[in-house]
Amino acid sequence: MHLSELTHPNQLHGLSIHQLKQIARQIREKHLQTVATSGGHLGPGLGVVELTLALYQTLDLDRDKVTWDVGHQAYPHKLITGRYDRFHTLRQKDGIAGYLKRCESKFDHFGAGHASTSISAALGMALARDAKGEDFKVAAVIGDGALTGGMALEAINHAGHLPNTNLLVVLNDNEMSISPNVGAIPRYLNKMRLSPPVQFLADNLEEQFKHLPFVGDSLSPELNRIKEGMKRLAVPKVGAVFEELGFTYMGPVDGHNLQELISTFQQAHQHPGPVLVHVATVKGKGYAIAEQDQVGYHAQSPFNLATGKALPASKPKPPSYAKVFSHTLVKLAENNPKIIGITAAMATGTGLDKLQAKLPKQYIDVGIAEQHAVTLAAGLACEGMRPVAAIYSTFLQRGYDQIVHDVCIQKLPVFFCLDRAGIVGADGPTHQGLYDIAYLRCIPNMVLMAPKDEAELQRMVVTGVNYTEGAIAMRYPRGNGHGVPLMEEGWEPLPIGKGEILRQGDDVLLIGYGTMVYPAMQTAEILSEHGIEATVINARFVKPLDTELIVPLAKQIGRVVTLEEGCLMGGFGSAVAEALLDQDVTVPIKRIGVPDTLVDHAKPEESLAALGLTPPQIAESILKTFSPQPSAVSV
Repeated sequence: MHLSELTHPNQLHGLSIHQLKQIARQIREKHLQTVATSGGHLGPGLGVVELTLALYQTLDLDRDKVTWDVGHQAYPHKLITGRYDRFHTLRQKDGIAGYLKRCESKFDHFGAGHASTSISAALGMALARDAKGEDFKVAAVIGDGALTGGMALEAINHAGHLPNTNLLVVLNDNEMSISPNVGAIPRYLNKMRLSPPVQFLADNLEEQFKHLPFVGDSLSPELNRIKEGMKRLAVPKVGAVFEELGFTYMGPVDGHNLQELISTFQQAHQHPGPVLVHVATVKGKGYAIAEQDQVGYHAQSPFNLATGKALPASKPKPPSYAKVFSHTLVKLAENNPKIIGITAAMATGTGLDKLQAKLPKQYIDVGIAEQHAVTLAAGLACEGMRPVAAIYSTFLQRGYDQIVHDVCIQKLPVFFCLDRAGIVGADGPTHQGLYDIAYLRCIPNMVLMAPKDEAELQRMVVTGVNYTEGAIAMRYPRGNGHGVPLMEEGWEPLPIGKGEILRQGDDVLLIGYGTMVYPAMQTAEILSEHGIEATVINARFVKPLDTELIVPLAKQIGRVVTLEEGCLMGGFGSAVAEALLDQDVTVPIKRIGVPDTLVDHAKPEESLAALGLTPPQIAESILKTFSPQPSAVSV
């Protein structure tokens, strides 16, 4: 059977080990060809090919449910669930999503873009099954990196308290999340990987007892008690924690041995209650370059499959915002030992790996644990340190309660650096950083700022580190800057809550925030061609808002347009409108931003165009709103 013939995972039933190995090879070939061409996650999916095939051969996917944590390791799942023919559209506009989506396939039982959710979701499905008197299997596949998230541990604690609820947890242990895992749990799992299988010891013990003269099966109750005690005596560390939490532990199992995997999963399905199968895999398996550089090949832009090297850009690009941020922070930290950079398992993505390399004592990776990261930062701030929590906008949502209770209520000086703010592209709705303006600006004792370019970002890093009156947050986008000149040192902090005028005009007031400042300037140029002259403000801060600058200009000009790369509901435009209303200024206001809709996966420029956020589209919208006779704007 060829992989292209697989349209339903139940077609795996009855296939021989030889046939499954052929399918595994074809999955890796398709996976590699697709990611090399269009980019995407590489290492995670390559590591779970055999695990996926073996698990699905023991399940009936017309009935049984599987949750994946995180969805980027589910590329093999997509390839055997009817999406082979469209897999070349991976992460492209209107194509296959890079994560699981319930609306994409009936086999995507639970969408997953953030880590540590699979066990909770699977347990909910299992409890619903039992409540309805139904009978199907539920499995959660979770990476060892995701197991460092508190939510996963909460779910394990709950599931272990339900001995009559059948649930299979498959721990995909490759010793990695995106970067090498940190903390006591991964260290514990590493010890387990190097130990003999627990189940083998217990089963072997049972066989030995059965062959004793005059004993046979007559000691069954006693035998079970002896087995459990022997497991703990023989292997006091291996699996003991999971066993004590109420799980039947099996493993470690070779995650690339199909026969062993199938046999283990078949046994696991026979055990009542919660069962954890510990599977040891190699991230990037089957592609030597990815196996040797598991961090670099977690995800890749298009690359040469033979060499593993990224395809060269058509022209040199300015440095990324993340690179400028990390370079600036390292420079400041060299002269200030109180600065502590904090990441939640995203060292390379945020650029904090540079801080780790240069100043390891001023760097902390908490694992996939955003809640802990925020409160840890609060504790550091209590003792006079300058914590800098670099967390993606979409992931900081997970620490919201801690931002409110542990930081802002106590007015602690924590500097939040929100990378990937705005539209991020191919990762889709789970990763778009569109809500941070709205979810942060409503919290007292919080300052919010966003740079118009990478040079202003440098000054905002200094501003954030120097600010000690409470929490302060800076949002900045994914991708490259504008190529403006940068300074190596001597950066001056910005005055809190003060914007700047970039262009003068009497017909309309354009107020841009962050990434929308340059588009505001471009929009002003287009409007000028139509006889409309605009004043353009770089707001810099949404909280506190520079009302001393904005309100008089709004009164004078009489037409206001706000521009933001974030959700309109409760966002920057709402802040401006509220400020004007509070000052009894009633002038026409047009808010430009992301409406109340989910932004799907596509290139950022495609998403911006679809949302009407390109300068020509913005100019046309302004003309239609404020001109008596709408004028078409040529692109």
